[in-house]
Amino acid sequence: MDLRPIGVFDSGLGGLTAIRGVDEFLPGEHIVYFGDTGRIPYGTRSRETIIKYSRQDVRFLMTRDVKAIIVACGTVSSVALDDLRSKFDLPITGVVEAACDRARKLTKNGRVGIIGTPATIASGSYEKNLSASDIDCFTTACPLFVPCVENGRTHRGDIVIETLAREYLQNICAAGVDTLILGCTHYPLLVDVLGEIVGKDVNLIDPGYEAAGALAKLLRSRDMLADGNGKREYFVSDSTDNFSHLAELFLHKRVEGKVERVEIENY
Repeated sequence: MDLRPIGVFDSGLGGLTAIRGVDEFLPGEHIVYFGDTGRIPYGTRSRETIIKYSRQDVRFLMTRDVKAIIVACGTVSSVALDDLRSKFDLPITGVVEAACDRARKLTKNGRVGIIGTPATIASGSYEKNLSASDIDCFTTACPLFVPCVENGRTHRGDIVIETLAREYLQNICAAGVDTLILGCTHYPLLVDVLGEIVGKDVNLIDPGYEAAGALAKLLRSRDMLADGNGKREYFVSDSTDNFSHLAELFLHKRVEGKVERVEIENY
């Protein structure tokens, strides 16, 4: 047993969707969440900047004595995960590997769609992970989804998000995929919009949820699980104003636990 907390981070608040998975797979764990809200989005940044930011994020979480980290960011998981694992001596789980494992199990026709930020799609991380499988990948960058989600534009009937989604998914729908990886942890908030466009027969994969499940297996294998009270702490790099309201959209429940601002550039 290891009672130290688990760290979770993302470029913004999208990584909170991973905590929904933690609630199911790791309900007794103390979670420290960091959202780099002052520097969002990561998905349009250079590789060098993404690595710099993600190292700072991990260094901050390590000041909280975390025992493991979920990189609840598709961009960082795609671009900087290997770097983080080489620099820091603790278990670090990303969203790409877990989502790809799930896609292999779910696809029947071997045609998998992947949507993500420009940096995630440009990295080719999902295709590389699935390359050993007999799977055809169809990818599309969706640069405007993150700001839409962060501004609460997530529901069917919202002409802005529906117009964007239909444009972004046009080629993926034409490819006849039976599985779609939502390659950014913001995107699960769009499942109603996306599901209506791709159709009910297409499997939608939530990468944050899958990453939480993967970390649970890893910690169990190392006898590092805790049986605590499920404490939650939240940190952001910008204003804490309206955090609770926005976070509830991602968590689907009231926010419990303190929220503090961090000068992330100091790490």
